[in-house]
Amino acid sequence: MDAQGRGRADDVDPADQWVLNPRTGEYELRLSPSAPEPSAPESSAPASSVPGPRAEGPGTEGPRTAGRRTTAPGREVPPQRRRRPEPEAPAPGRRGRRPEKKKSRGKRVLLWTGGSMAFVVLVAGVGGYVYLKHLEGNVSTTDVGTAGSSSFKKDEAFNILIIGTDKRTGEGNEGYGDKGSAGHADTNILLHVAEDRSNATALSIPRDLIVDIPDCETTLEDGTKKVIPGTSGVRFNQSLGDFGRDAGCTMRTVAETTGIKPDHFMMADFNAVKTLTTAVDGVDVCVEHAVDDPKSHLKLPAGESKVEGEQALAFVRTRHAFGNEGDLDRIKVQQQFLGSLMRKMASGDTLTSPTKLVKLAEAATKALTVDSAIGKVGTLKDIALELKKVPTKNITFTTVPVIDNPAEKVKATVVVNQAKGPQVFDMIKNDISFTEVEQKKKKEKAAVAARLKGEKSEPGEVRVRVMNGGAPAGSAQQELAHLQTQAGVSKSENAGNAPADIAKTTLEYAPDQADQARALAEILGLTGAAMKPGKSVTNSQGLPTMTLTLGKDFKGAGVKLDGSVEKPDLDTESTADQKLCAS
Repeated sequence: MDAQGRGRADDVDPADQWVLNPRTGEYELRLSPSAPEPSAPESSAPASSVPGPRAEGPGTEGPRTAGRRTTAPGREVPPQRRRRPEPEAPAPGRRGRRPEKKKSRGKRVLLWTGGSMAFVVLVAGVGGYVYLKHLEGNVSTTDVGTAGSSSFKKDEAFNILIIGTDKRTGEGNEGYGDKGSAGHADTNILLHVAEDRSNATALSIPRDLIVDIPDCETTLEDGTKKVIPGTSGVRFNQSLGDFGRDAGCTMRTVAETTGIKPDHFMMADFNAVKTLTTAVDGVDVCVEHAVDDPKSHLKLPAGESKVEGEQALAFVRTRHAFGNEGDLDRIKVQQQFLGSLMRKMASGDTLTSPTKLVKLAEAATKALTVDSAIGKVGTLKDIALELKKVPTKNITFTTVPVIDNPAEKVKATVVVNQAKGPQVFDMIKNDISFTEVEQKKKKEKAAVAARLKGEKSEPGEVRVRVMNGGAPAGSAQQELAHLQTQAGVSKSENAGNAPADIAKTTLEYAPDQADQARALAEILGLTGAAMKPGKSVTNSQGLPTMTLTLGKDFKGAGVKLDGSVEKPDLDTESTADQKLCAS
């Protein structure tokens, strides 16, 4: 229905106001004469003509008459739904207004792009200033204080904790969650986005993981602060809701458990799955066997199906249709669902449909509660655009490595697997991808070619000091002994522990030590990426020397390194581009 046919401006469907501009191939906002015309804060002057794209190129600065615009011959002008009455001629001595150059924020074109996580979505079409403020009013915010970052920065790696609560709100949710619950951390995903945007990791945290919840400061409704005491040996989902704990408490619990500090959080309840999947006209899922679960009311035939609304919520909530009917199996299904939702939101069908984009923008913003630092729609849009840069094939879904809680006879909870978990957490903290990233491989090849080619010194001429920067205790002395007795690097010495732990072994050297660096790299099996041109330091004899810092990838004295961290044996793993069937 045309916007012109609406009874009131308030009833206008934003999706009906977009007109395809044949010059640019993009949709643009055309407001009806009865609709309120937003104006930019920086300009109070009224608009004098219907907003539209300005014809550019030779001949476009032709004559103007009584404030009307003329176009170059042969230019096709998009049809208008209703011509505005022509403005009066300008007063003598004053030039007519040139509306096509007016910088009204209400008339600018803003393109939002999708392809982020399900609850991270801010995918919309094009909208004016007033509509953006409307969307911003949909978003709820929580002040988490020092639990997160004070702002979002586009040029840094970032961690967002995505929380799905079991709080029952909205119609039709009586069958889900605990009645009267304040909302616990039911579904939890720590999303890490790499600094160079080449990859991302979505780490699921089981709700039944036994953790220590630290003391956390919360902001009450009246603005006062209250410290909620922590507790030990409880389920992770109790980090939200119990005793008034907010999302900041959940963020602090993640940092306490993994060593990874979330920068921000995004939280949604059951309604989010229903409204988001409906906004994109359903999400494709696949099951190996037909499903008929009377508890979640999920019924699906074997093979591929499309789910939305109530059925989509049942799909991600069911614990009895897949695997061992436990929470860990449900997490796998949720990861597959999120990957499919991401692909759907980034598809051409969604991004080229103004109606779907508006629906998705409304659904996403109404579903979200976020920390105050990212509560502006512009900031949420920036996050979505940064996520859009990550190829889906390099977005890894995995789960915190766990084992059954040894303290229980009847297995109901899990604890972190200390043989696997720390390495997974360290890789995320050190911005290391779980997938092979083509961009990094190309950079690595270039670095190897540039740094490893050239003359090499004799081992006896290599001066180096060895430091331990994350390897097991005693590694520096063991490697030093090998260099001196087995490799002929007699001018080497132990420099103790490095100021901070590092993931990968590095060799720093001055430009005039490049021949020594190449010789040592060959002995150790270092790649060009591990060689860090910089400056030398003075050794115990007062001579310039290189610095070899052993990282967490150090495999033992005499064992050559390849410059990468060995990938851990993950309990679960998939990528966002994979189409998998739940079983």
